[in-house]
Amino acid sequence: MARLLSLSPLNQRRWRNFKANRRAYWSLWIFIVLYGVSLSAEFIANDRPMLVKYNGEYYTPAFNFYPEIAFGGDLRTEADYSTVEVQCLIVAAGSLDCWDDPQGIMAEAQTSGTAAGQPVEAGWLLWPPIRYSYNTIVNTGGVAPGPPSAQNWLGTDDTSRDVAARVIYGFRLSVSFALLVTVMTSVIGIVAGAIQGYFGGLTDLIFQRIIELWGSVPTLYVIIIVTAVWSKSFWLMVSLMVIFGWTGLVGVVRAEFLRARNFEYVRAARALGVSDWHIMFRHVLPNAMVATLTFMPFIITGTIGALATLDYLGFGLPSSAPSLGQLSRQAQANLQAPHLAFTAFFTFAVMLSLLVFVFEGVRDAFDPRKTFR
Repeated sequence: MARLLSLSPLNQRRWRNFKANRRAYWSLWIFIVLYGVSLSAEFIANDRPMLVKYNGEYYTPAFNFYPEIAFGGDLRTEADYSTVEVQCLIVAAGSLDCWDDPQGIMAEAQTSGTAAGQPVEAGWLLWPPIRYSYNTIVNTGGVAPGPPSAQNWLGTDDTSRDVAARVIYGFRLSVSFALLVTVMTSVIGIVAGAIQGYFGGLTDLIFQRIIELWGSVPTLYVIIIVTAVWSKSFWLMVSLMVIFGWTGLVGVVRAEFLRARNFEYVRAARALGVSDWHIMFRHVLPNAMVATLTFMPFIITGTIGALATLDYLGFGLPSSAPSLGQLSRQAQANLQAPHLAFTAFFTFAVMLSLLVFVFEGVRDAFDPRKTFR
C-alpha cells in the first residue's frame, strides 16, 4: 500500500487498471512464481548436493569444486557424489573400508558412530528434490527414453537425461532469452522509429530504405551460415535475434510520432526551446506506449517460438543446452514415448499463455480509454 501511494497518480491508475484485470493479475503472479523457481534451478535439480558435512566441516559442492581426495578418496578429479562409495566416504569420515562394503559401512557409521571399530563424526549430504541436472546421464537399465517413474518424475529423453530437470532449466533459458531479446530489440526499434517519425523528411526516407533492404535478408539462411562458421552459443543467438528483430516496432513507433509531431503541445515545447530529444522521449513517447505495448506479446512469444524452431531444426543452441525445442524434436522422433510430447506441449502452452495474459493486462493498463472497476 505504501509503495502504491508513492507512485504518481497516473501510475496509480495504471496499476489499479492492471490489478482489476484478474486474469492478467493472477497470470503475473503465477509466472513470477514459475520463473522464480526456474531461476533457483540449481537448488531444485542438481546432480551435486547443496551442502555436505564432512569431519565437522561444511562444503557446498553445488557451487564449488572439491576433488575426491578432500573426502578421503584417491582421485584429484571432482568427486562423483552420486556413487555410493563417495557417499560412504562422507558419511563414514573417509573410512577405507568404503571401497569394500560401502552400504554396510554407511549403515554402521550412521547407527553406531563407528567405522571399522573407530569412532567417527558421521557426515551427511543435503540433496535437492531432483538429483539430476539437465545434462546428467541417468542409469535406466538401458531403456531410453524411459517412462515417468518415482526416480524420474517426467521420464527420460532419448539420451537418458531427466526430462523434469531439463524442463526447469529450459523454462529459465527460454524466458530469459525472450526477455533479453525483447528488451534489446524494443530499445533499438523504439529509438529508430522515434527518430524517423519525429524528424521525418530525408531522415525518414533514408531509414525506410534501410529497413526495406534489411527486411529482405533471408534470416534463416544467415543464421544457418553463421552457426556453421562459429560455434553455437547463447549470446550468439541473442545477437542474431536482435540484429534481425529490431525492425518489428519501428513501423508502429514511427506512425505514432508522425501523428504527434505536429500536435500543439509539441509545437509549444519547441517554441519554449525544449530540446528535440526531451520532447521525443518525455512527451511524445508516452503517448506511443499503448501501440508499442500492443505488439509486445507478439514479440516475446515470437522470440520463444523462434528459438524453439531453431533448436528443433538443429540450428539453435548447442545440443547439450536444456532446450525445449530439442525436447519437441525428440518427441517427434520417439512416438513410442508420449510423455515427451505431452511435456513439451504443456510447457509451451503454460509459458506462452501466461505471457500473453500478462502483456494484455499491461497494454490495457496503459490505455487511457480503458478504466476497470
